[in-house]
Amino acid sequence: MSSHVITPGPYRATKLWNEVTRLFRAGMPLRKHRQNFRHYASCFTAAAAVDWLHQLLLSNSNFGPDVTRQQTVQLLKKFLKNHVIEDVKGRWGTEDLEDNNMLYRFPSSSPLKPIPCPAPALAPGSIKKRSSLRDRDGFFRFRSLKKHEKETQENVDPALQSGGNQPVGEQQVQRRELTVEDEQEIWRDITLTHLQRILDVASLDEVLDHRYVNPQNIIHNMTKVNKHGVVTLDDKTDDLPHWVLSAMKSLANWPKYDSVQPSYPGFERDVFKTVSDYFYSLPQPLLTYELYELFINVLGLLQPQSECVAVEALQLCTLLLPPTSRRKLQLLMRMMSRISQNVDMPRLHPAIGTRTLMIHTFSGCVLGSAVECDLDELLATRLVSFLMDHQQSILSVPQYLLSAISDHIQYLRTVQVQPLVPIDDGDPACVPVPIYTFCHQISGAEFEQQKLESSQKAMEELLEMLLTDQNMSEKDRRKKLKRFQKEYPDIYSRRFPSAERENNKPKIKPPLLTIKKTKAFSIRN
Repeated sequence: MSSHVITPGPYRATKLWNEVTRLFRAGMPLRKHRQNFRHYASCFTAAAAVDWLHQLLLSNSNFGPDVTRQQTVQLLKKFLKNHVIEDVKGRWGTEDLEDNNMLYRFPSSSPLKPIPCPAPALAPGSIKKRSSLRDRDGFFRFRSLKKHEKETQENVDPALQSGGNQPVGEQQVQRRELTVEDEQEIWRDITLTHLQRILDVASLDEVLDHRYVNPQNIIHNMTKVNKHGVVTLDDKTDDLPHWVLSAMKSLANWPKYDSVQPSYPGFERDVFKTVSDYFYSLPQPLLTYELYELFINVLGLLQPQSECVAVEALQLCTLLLPPTSRRKLQLLMRMMSRISQNVDMPRLHPAIGTRTLMIHTFSGCVLGSAVECDLDELLATRLVSFLMDHQQSILSVPQYLLSAISDHIQYLRTVQVQPLVPIDDGDPACVPVPIYTFCHQISGAEFEQQKLESSQKAMEELLEMLLTDQNMSEKDRRKKLKRFQKEYPDIYSRRFPSAERENNKPKIKPPLLTIKKTKAFSIRN
């Protein structure tokens, strides 16, 4: 019996269900039991099943160490409902299961859920979706565009470049006009392209319905934030009610928030219940039903060796949320994190630790499916635990993405369009023909090559950021550089050619911290 990580892809929740079912059927010990003066072979008690399945979930990398025994009981109840198990009399579906000595067995039929077949390819003559601005204007094709523009200008007769009347230097250059829709499309396309690269899927269509991607949400979430990085709303009526904000601040800053707040025993528990009741009263989870499949797939990245990748993926995924949902998620995660770390906070539950209580109380109002999903509670628990621990990084604005989008829009705005050139065919009534120099079709191989170069360049820029970040401690810098060297040895060796000769332990001298300011030493010049 062996388990494996379910990687991102379509129907990941179904695959996880089948994986747990397979492991449970293959590994659960069966033996002979006696009940009510009768003997039953090849069965097990509910309590023994809870013990065994709980240990399986705790050690399984798809679920993690935050699974509770009560959650395991709930999963076994769903096993009984879906005929993964049955009682020794063959009953299932409407029966209930408790953590006791009642006897159960495995049915002879396979309990695995069928995985839907992928959607068929478009038939000949069918209508394809509208091509994106990325396809029309050459996304990540800056070098080819500039090269083609230069070649075109060299091949055009100087007399034509000057319009026949003006010197070339005095020629008025036309600039491309980008509509609001064009800019929104750029925001969406660049964000989704980065997300696809991180998830390492052939297409985002496998995990995301593009109908639910609103570029206005991305723009708002990245540009309208306060000094603390929290989204601000244009319509204040969509914000958290004042009494909920007050309750959350009281818990987050306990006991220093308000000197006149009540002090009766159990007051903090009442405030906590008020907050949890509000979030469970919302019409849908904070991560929305539409993005459920996307976040479920990000769970496949929550492995110890790919923690940074998971943070970056969640950082982009949460940008797709409506601003109201993102703001509520930010405030909730900040409150949960501060409560969990507050040693002065009284116990909010007599039997459960504060951190565990935070995770299990709010997991249901953060992630959930519109249709009943058997693993929702387990998956939500793991995701909320990771969100709470990394909320400051995940729910911040990714500056590298903001810069990439701004640079791309600026570039498209400054692409030159040649003036109208008359065609001299002997007719005095010449028809002016515009010559555009920013469009240039390239082959698929060229596109793949330039995509690779763009990724390499992005990694080189990331390495420079690690070297020049003045706010980073030297200990963190060395740690991140060591991880970078392990993940991208080729890029690292080009930046530090002597690293191989020094046993991969380069000494970062202070002058490297100022290399970005000295243009003469830039490796990109």
